[in-house]
Amino acid sequence: MNIRKVPIANGITWVEIPEADLRILCGSPEDSIKHLIRRGFVHEAQRDGCTYETGPNAILLSDVSTQDGSFCNVAEFPVLQMLYRQGMIIPGHPNNTGVKPLLIGSETQVRAQLEYIFRGNYGLTTVEEMIEAGASKEEAHDLMRLKLKFAFGAIKPPRDFLESYIIEDEVVCIQNDVCIHRVSVNVFEISYKGETVQVNLNLAPGQSYEPPYHLGYYALKHEYFAIVHSGDGDGWDCNRPSMASIIMYQGRIFLIDAGPNIGNTLKSLGISISEVEGIFLTHSHDDHFAGITTLMRADRPLKFFSTSLVRASALKKLSALVGIQEKEFSNLFDFFNLNAGEWNDIIGLEVMPFASPHPVENTCMMFRAIGEDGYKTYAHMADIVSLTILEGMITDDPNAPGLSQASFDNIKSSYLQAVDIKKIDAGGGLIHGEVADFANDTSHDILLAHRASPWTLEERKIGSGSPFGTSDVLIYGQQEYTYQKAARLLKAYFPNIAPFTLQSLLNGPIVEYNPETLICKEGTITERPILLLRGQVERLSSDTGQNAQLPAGAIIGELSAIENTPLSESYRATSFVTTLQLPAAPFKKFCDDQNIAASIHKFAPVRDFLQQTSIFNNNMTRGILLNMVDTSRPIHLKDGRSINWDTGDGLYLVQKGKVDLVFNGHVKEELSELSFCGESFVLFEVAPIYKAVARGNAVLLRLNPELISKIPIARWKLLETHQRRIDQMVIHSLEHYDTLVWVDDFLIDIPDMDRQHKNLFGLANEVLNKLTTDAPHNSVIQAMDALTKASKDHFAQEESLLTKEVYPDLGIHHGVHVKLMNELYEMGSRLQDGERISNLEFHNFFLSWLVLHILNEDRRYARFIEESSDFLI
Repeated sequence: MNIRKVPIANGITWVEIPEADLRILCGSPEDSIKHLIRRGFVHEAQRDGCTYETGPNAILLSDVSTQDGSFCNVAEFPVLQMLYRQGMIIPGHPNNTGVKPLLIGSETQVRAQLEYIFRGNYGLTTVEEMIEAGASKEEAHDLMRLKLKFAFGAIKPPRDFLESYIIEDEVVCIQNDVCIHRVSVNVFEISYKGETVQVNLNLAPGQSYEPPYHLGYYALKHEYFAIVHSGDGDGWDCNRPSMASIIMYQGRIFLIDAGPNIGNTLKSLGISISEVEGIFLTHSHDDHFAGITTLMRADRPLKFFSTSLVRASALKKLSALVGIQEKEFSNLFDFFNLNAGEWNDIIGLEVMPFASPHPVENTCMMFRAIGEDGYKTYAHMADIVSLTILEGMITDDPNAPGLSQASFDNIKSSYLQAVDIKKIDAGGGLIHGEVADFANDTSHDILLAHRASPWTLEERKIGSGSPFGTSDVLIYGQQEYTYQKAARLLKAYFPNIAPFTLQSLLNGPIVEYNPETLICKEGTITERPILLLRGQVERLSSDTGQNAQLPAGAIIGELSAIENTPLSESYRATSFVTTLQLPAAPFKKFCDDQNIAASIHKFAPVRDFLQQTSIFNNNMTRGILLNMVDTSRPIHLKDGRSINWDTGDGLYLVQKGKVDLVFNGHVKEELSELSFCGESFVLFEVAPIYKAVARGNAVLLRLNPELISKIPIARWKLLETHQRRIDQMVIHSLEHYDTLVWVDDFLIDIPDMDRQHKNLFGLANEVLNKLTTDAPHNSVIQAMDALTKASKDHFAQEESLLTKEVYPDLGIHHGVHVKLMNELYEMGSRLQDGERISNLEFHNFFLSWLVLHILNEDRRYARFIEESSDFLI
């Protein structure tokens, strides 16, 4: 047998071909390298007196950027493992043979990963980017000096140390006669010497990416000001989450960083995503950042606290990962800027970030609150640098890579200032801290974190551990936060409730449930409704076979308690859960007075339908669901009729029948009940490029897109579907790659711009033709130069038009143009360096490069101009 295939975890497979010296990590979701370590595919070895790790030397990427709301391609740590821990880039290392690690996948995903890895390595890469993010010229100059020191003098593109292979629908031979063929989306065949294995990177329905460790369950006590330790490992520790903390302040919950599998962390600690107030982000390396998508699974934007430099660095990396513009994230988070070097007040909790040297923009953070004995302070010092390493960077030359003596002294002073509790990164090496630096630190408690290996005897004398699930209380609470929270949630659930009635409903017992407890069973009657206060509860339906996550503030069994009728679903605790059992008689009287049962019956059919769909089945509060129900209306389509997008924006859910999505005259997707279309109205405020045609008579439910656009979890799911559809309808819609076909669905109905867009297609076809016919390399360069010049001129004329029309998003649109031109320049630079680019890569690059811009951004400004003209008329 030439090929060895081993399933590792959901969405991850190991394929090894020893004779070809090829070891492929197929699928690289968060913590994929930890899965390989746990399964023994990464382990320590020795050769020629050198100790190193084994592991993959190739990564096969998923065709889609997200599945089940999580990143599919998070290759930063697998790439770092290949380059440094295996030694493939280290000078003189026995594994540095001149052969680069391989990055394999579609053009769209390979390009996205290269940009994401680039941003993961360096963050902001120019003085101009730093100034745009809020740094002064002097600060930007000093930051760039330090960044270049970490980068050994030069910021290099990932293609310098990674080899990429583009896999579309044709067989591609990658190395030593090993070939890969995409069979369908996310399904690949890998063949060698007549032997073939198939790898499926799709998650099955109901599946999600899984963590490499089991954390157990913890019941947390809410205090006035406390620190919960939610991670003390690093990016290589297969037994623990990476360094992170949770702040409890006045009963509210804030995260410090969101590393891989943060959803599993919250579940283990009995915290629902709907309970999280916000996140403080220190920096954007994956072991502190890769779980950020979990925080988009709320029905409201969570608060995002960081310095402007850290936020700019994080958004560029996120934008590359997801394939959307940076501005889109303002719909998913509520951003708050923290001023470095000063105390920032966050509802009474004060936080002071200060810059800490690192390859990317990074801050340590100090948090303080005032109690009876004055201020109590916690310092979270993730990804600091050892003072010995930092001292070696000192230089008197103000323009040389490194830092000044004054900067070193300031950083050292910041590291060693005394606080009540200080958690430090003690990972060692070139970019992490050393425990010995804190031997004389006068802080009350030093906590050690961010390392997989055990602490030495001397290190254990300096600091304590911070095991997962343990807490440090700085100010004990003398109040009952549980009933306070219950009052807030009831007011949100019943906005018009009278104060005395609220008190009568609060006069019930607090009941806690262990993990995996069946709280209420389908077919039984609940005497008292149950208000979910903390923890995670799933709703289980026998009719649909679905399960869904309930948000904090949900009431279980309200109709059953009012009307003495059996429950239609079961409810089960998936973590420790805290509830308030609402008193039966006061609740029933309140509901009778307010006619709530009639209201529930009126809204129940549509609400229940919404909760069966993939968009609205998790973490949706009652108020949001009722608002959507209240503004919804049914649409009846007869056989063969299509939705008229001009009659009204909307997200359309199929209630009965079937609907075909048609693009360029071909059926591209068949929708059945609970499916949806019209997502671009929500995401980009423009009509879809496809037609939605009824196959037989159909009934659809039209929802208000403006309401949905404000719900992060819904928006995130719609974005995942939109990207998949565009990929299938446009990028991978052809059976050959020797021509680029213009279709009139690309028209934006501004004649001059449409003419220019068609001209760009023509010039791109000139490039493609020369690549397909293997024309002289110099003629390919000339054709690319012509396309680049025409693109630059087109963008300039487009911006001139938008200036004349006073387009409000012109600045954002210009930023998109800058990014597009940089990508075009990068491809041209590769050609100038003599690199051969396949027709397949260029074909899909151009489609995803220009067409997605036309479909999303240009159609948006065209609609603005049209509506402005209508208004003037």
